[in-house]
Amino acid sequence: MATILSVSGSPSPVSRTARLLRHLDGRLTAQGHRVIPLDVRTLPAEALLGADFADPAIVEARRLFEQADGVVIGTPVYKAAYSGLLKSLLDLLPQYALAGKTVLPLATGGSTAHVLAIDYALRPVLSSMGAAHIVQGWFVLDRHITVLEEGGVTVEPGSQEALDHVVDQFSLALLPVHAPSVAA
Repeated sequence: MATILSVSGSPSPVSRTARLLRHLDGRLTAQGHRVIPLDVRTLPAEALLGADFADPAIVEARRLFEQADGVVIGTPVYKAAYSGLLKSLLDLLPQYALAGKTVLPLATGGSTAHVLAIDYALRPVLSSMGAAHIVQGWFVLDRHITVLEEGGVTVEPGSQEALDHVVDQFSLALLPVHAPSVAA
């Protein structure tokens, strides 16, 4: 199956966004994919803010993007856009870092007023980076995500059903397309 890079753009160590992504990583792993989590907040701030392309952690992050068949990009929505932390990482990637890749954009936020951040803020950047296919993204209200004591999450049933659908569509989009055999 595919190698998937699951990127959390949240700056918070107790992020609902990151926990939601790790929850969805389990579904993708159960479908046979190899999932590699990347929490952008663990990258050196000096390298991100100083645009240090040579920093070993940034070089490794670029390598992870190169190796991935698909990328899940998760971000909290701040001021009607994706996080500045995520923007810092995307700015350090090559212009066409997503070329040939299938991408699933996900966002979390406190209000439905931010639902369009995926389509009007994040999707254009992902497209400009050459994503081969950006599947339907999804926005989850913070109040629909319950953080569990052990660190996982539960998601309100209606939101979980919608997430399952978009994750499954992403997973299907990663399957290789085989041309029909021609009998001789």
